[in-house]
Amino acid sequence: MNVVLSENIECIDWAELVRIFEGAPLGRREPVKLEKAFRNSLYKCFVHSEEVLIGAGRAISDGVTYAIVFDVVVRADFQGQGVGTAIVNWLIESSRKDEIPKVLLYSVPGKEGFYKKLGFRHMKTAMGIFTNPTWHITHGYIE
Repeated sequence: MNVVLSENIECIDWAELVRIFEGAPLGRREPVKLEKAFRNSLYKCFVHSEEVLIGAGRAISDGVTYAIVFDVVVRADFQGQGVGTAIVNWLIESSRKDEIPKVLLYSVPGKEGFYKKLGFRHMKTAMGIFTNPTWHITHGYIE
């Protein structure tokens, strides 16, 4: 499989990326908000195969101490082929070039094994405030 990784955001079809999120399945996103989230992220990675968008990921960062990986997504028919690993590694390497010592991750429940293989470890002190805690409890994100 010939894939190209890039941070070029100008050629992204946001409606297509929304379809990839839905097919992954990682839920419904609004194209305008998804674009804003990626544009506001310091690190981003888009993956194309034969010029077709097949995956993406992003990380926000303060540029000094922390980067946090979000929204790693791979088109359903390309999952299990190393695309997700390539995206995460791209984001980690991008933050390491800036000498960011701590890379955190926000993921959907059930994907912990995948991220553990890439070097991520469970944190004992991570906490969050959510506008809809019942949904997040029901879907396994928080206790």
